[in-house]
Amino acid sequence: MRMNRRTLLFSTATLLGSAAVLGTAALTPVEAKKPAIYTGLLAGTAVGGYDPVAYFKQGKPVRGSSKYTLKHRGVTWRFSSAANRDAFKASPGRYSPAYGGYCAWAVSQGYTAKGDPRAWKIVGGKLYLNYNRSVQKRWERNQSANIRAGNSNWPKVLN
Repeated sequence: MRMNRRTLLFSTATLLGSAAVLGTAALTPVEAKKPAIYTGLLAGTAVGGYDPVAYFKQGKPVRGSSKYTLKHRGVTWRFSSAANRDAFKASPGRYSPAYGGYCAWAVSQGYTAKGDPRAWKIVGGKLYLNYNRSVQKRWERNQSANIRAGNSNWPKVLN
């Protein structure tokens, strides 16, 4: 194909237009994926700084200590004792809350919300947190179906 001035100008304009579109696309923000483990806006620690092992061993929420911490999956976890920290380190999947500590009710409904370490329940060996105790009661009304729905929605709700 023979290039004349008109063809050259048209080709250059097309090329520059394409580059501008591609450059703009590269600068367009993409919706950020939510973190897989809920840490709150300011806390920066999993389970709001509570010891995830204590729910299983003591049957209640216990605040963790900055003296006993562990980095797991890029997040700081706090524990009330070295023994609990070591138990978590040996088996994090056993003690980590379902849905990364997000509210189990929200995940069952297809979205995310904060999980409150004081609104908790262990079901089938898994720790579930909810937004608050009122939401937890709603989640418990049809707990099995809500867990199935949550499992189906997780981790898609992070997108």
